[in-house]
Amino acid sequence: MFEEVIAAVRSAAPDGKFLAWTPGVSAARLASLAGCGFDAAFTSGAWWDFRAGWLAEEARRLRPFGALIATVDTAGLGGDARWPGSENNAGPSRFESRLWLAALTGDGLVVSRQGLAAQYPASRNQENEEDEPAFPEALKPALALCASRPAGPAAVQGAPWRMLSAPGAPAAILEASAVAQGEAGRWVLVANATEAPVLLDLAAALARSDGLAAARALWPAGEAPQGLLELAPAEARVFAAVTDKSASPSRKDARRALRAALQAPRIAIERISPSVDDGRFVAKRCVGDRLAVQADIFGEGHDLLAACVQWRAADEEDWQEEPLRLLVNDRWQAELPLNRVGRYEYCIEAWPDVFGAWRDEVAKKNDAGQDLALELREGRQLLEEALARAGQDERQQLKRGLRQTLEQLDSAQKRAAKVGLLLRSEVQQLMRQADTRAFSVRSPLLKVDAERRAAGFASWYELFPRSLGPDAATHGTLRDVTDRLPAIAAMGFDTLYFPPIHPIGRKHRKGPNNSLQAGPDDPGSPYAIGSAEGGHDAIHPELGTLEDFRALGRAAKAHGLELALDFAIQCSPDHPWLQAHPDWFRWRPDGSIRYAENPPKKYQDIVNVDFYAPGALPKLWLALRDIVLFWVAEGVKVFRVDNPHTKPMPFWEWLIDDVRARSPEVIFLSEAFTRPKPMYRLAKLGFSQSYSYFTWRHTKQEFTDYLTELTQGEPREFFRPHFFVNTPDINPYFLQRSGRAGFVIRAALAATLSGLWGLYSGFELCEADPVPGKEEYLDSEKYQLRRRDWNQPGNIVREITLLNAARHANPALQTHLGLKFCRSSGDQVLCFTKTAPALPGAGRNIVFAAICLDPHAAHSCDFELPLEDWGLPEGAAIEAEDLVHGHRFTLQGRHHTLRLDPGEMAFTLWRLSPP
Repeated sequence: MFEEVIAAVRSAAPDGKFLAWTPGVSAARLASLAGCGFDAAFTSGAWWDFRAGWLAEEARRLRPFGALIATVDTAGLGGDARWPGSENNAGPSRFESRLWLAALTGDGLVVSRQGLAAQYPASRNQENEEDEPAFPEALKPALALCASRPAGPAAVQGAPWRMLSAPGAPAAILEASAVAQGEAGRWVLVANATEAPVLLDLAAALARSDGLAAARALWPAGEAPQGLLELAPAEARVFAAVTDKSASPSRKDARRALRAALQAPRIAIERISPSVDDGRFVAKRCVGDRLAVQADIFGEGHDLLAACVQWRAADEEDWQEEPLRLLVNDRWQAELPLNRVGRYEYCIEAWPDVFGAWRDEVAKKNDAGQDLALELREGRQLLEEALARAGQDERQQLKRGLRQTLEQLDSAQKRAAKVGLLLRSEVQQLMRQADTRAFSVRSPLLKVDAERRAAGFASWYELFPRSLGPDAATHGTLRDVTDRLPAIAAMGFDTLYFPPIHPIGRKHRKGPNNSLQAGPDDPGSPYAIGSAEGGHDAIHPELGTLEDFRALGRAAKAHGLELALDFAIQCSPDHPWLQAHPDWFRWRPDGSIRYAENPPKKYQDIVNVDFYAPGALPKLWLALRDIVLFWVAEGVKVFRVDNPHTKPMPFWEWLIDDVRARSPEVIFLSEAFTRPKPMYRLAKLGFSQSYSYFTWRHTKQEFTDYLTELTQGEPREFFRPHFFVNTPDINPYFLQRSGRAGFVIRAALAATLSGLWGLYSGFELCEADPVPGKEEYLDSEKYQLRRRDWNQPGNIVREITLLNAARHANPALQTHLGLKFCRSSGDQVLCFTKTAPALPGAGRNIVFAAICLDPHAAHSCDFELPLEDWGLPEGAAIEAEDLVHGHRFTLQGRHHTLRLDPGEMAFTLWRLSPP
């Protein structure tokens, strides 16, 4: 009906205008009216509370009507718009706020004479003697702003205003743009929509508006505020915004940029892996691994590319090349063999494959039956250019091959013969040899360390040699350890680790349970290193001699065990360095030296060196390096480093590089229980292995999250987690409360989730007596001798032996990588698979593990096997071998159920053989 009426009136009066009164009209009704020919619509701004989000939405719906006419007040409009914080809209400030809102949001505005007269005193109109409102001069800019917007169709082409604040925010921030006096400008209205004061960061609000960083107070007039703007309840203010000058480069910079662009590479090489911090640090692998190098490589258009990895061992001069192959989505990959221990260097080179692109185009056109006369001429030209480039004597074989191809091309009579000749793989290989690689791009040089296998796969056993004496009162010796070697090896351990074996100081020596008073026969803490008998390069006299250590090393090797020593950079007050090198320490004003602390722990028997003391540079650094080299010369190639996060990181990077440059087979374990980023940094600096947060992960979700971070995130390239189940310093709360089953659970988790795990002796006997309320052992072996019955009932030697046997027999369990958690029900059973990379001819190794996390009750679990990972269809049959109970069976399909009773066996391991 409206459409017909408007059309009829316009035919008689073309200049007639139709204004739609739309406040309160539903969205559906607005949509039906939008195409009827109205010239403008009225907004509902007079009813807006400066918080709701509907004002902007209404403007969007009304735009099809044409211009927007904003309402200032509700007098005579059938409504009573209220300003928050007041009972009505009385008062000039509230009216003026509404007027500015209308001016900023409307292409026109309407204010009732009645409403205007109610706000301002009247004055006598001299011509008709009627009262007229006295409109204040301060508000005329608002009217001028509204009048400056273009009328008619131009008004609907853009959005002249927008909200910078979120719906429901305490303060409304509205930005409007218009052309006033021929110049574009922007204005900002801010209004407190609450009944309490509001602090507004005006600069931050303006910055949201495409970099408006300054403002001139327009209403009320005055100085623009600096910093935070405080708005009183219901207060509003208007600012004329001034755009800051853009931060654009100078013309000189622009010319430099052009020169750089002309010389810039046409091919992008991105997201290279492995790459640790863009090559700042060295990635980690083990000897025998195949290094999978990947990168995103692409250029303009659809031209074909060629790429390769150039690589060499650090002691080689010549570079080798391995072609990269395209995987999917511009991702390329090549694999490099790491056949020697040591460092390798590699980079990626990519270039346009001109002949390959021609060959691809010709093959497609030939299949489509298209004319190839011109393409064949181009192919011949490419061969001639390649022959001209191959002018060196050493490329005679290449030249002969190209000449023969050209001669065969000339003698071929039919097009099909010519095409077949040029598409032969032999010709493609010749052209690859002749390619000059124009426009080639090379990535920065990257590095990877191929460490020996023990850096990624090892089972550690820690013991105090002094506790292996013939009775509880007799100090054990290194030779006494020899009698314990067969049992340790029989459990499947391959690394035997000692706390410090150096002379122990007597000054402030600790007594039992870390007491401050030691008796004459108390052995003290081995971490208080140094006495009159020597320092870090000496052996505690009660343990034996250097020759005893060498004999123990030979005996351990005969049992397949490697010795690992503790490298603890700390001194007792009796250490010879304090007399010989006092300038390596920091002394207090009273002449004393501060003892070591790790609040709340105190170590009164230990003092620390000062790495940056004037006399310590570089003598202390060299002395510490020489201590490591001393023990390396004695056959020690594994060091557990005590608290490395409390020592300078530049020191570790230098020391590890220096030692491994001489002996690449040396392994360093970082004993740093600190924040994640320092732990990761130490690994990047060169530590082969790292203590982890395993000790404090207990729930299914915690294990899933933590192992996903270590195996799927960036740390997988440099961080090898060592899952120690306990240490002389850490008696976990879980073990204190869980009984024998808890020890089995933690051993199973550590031994299967990581390639590196270890235990401190007594764990196999389920020792867990704590200092009440602490994660510490009562009667700690750090401060006294501890005699044990290694065959006492209730031990878990059988379970540990089984786990280590499974680890040695299955490559999948020899790394923390290749891990995938299975979908499973409940929170008390952790199910996962470990898959070792397949080797040519050696097949792939897959192990499924399920571990009950509750030491006190049995639990059932439904789980799914990831058939898609193995390329198997639903319902596939998989042969399985139970590594715990020794029987074989067949798993049919994806879905399965199992039950674990920690009272019997808290875990199960199946070796899977997918077809």
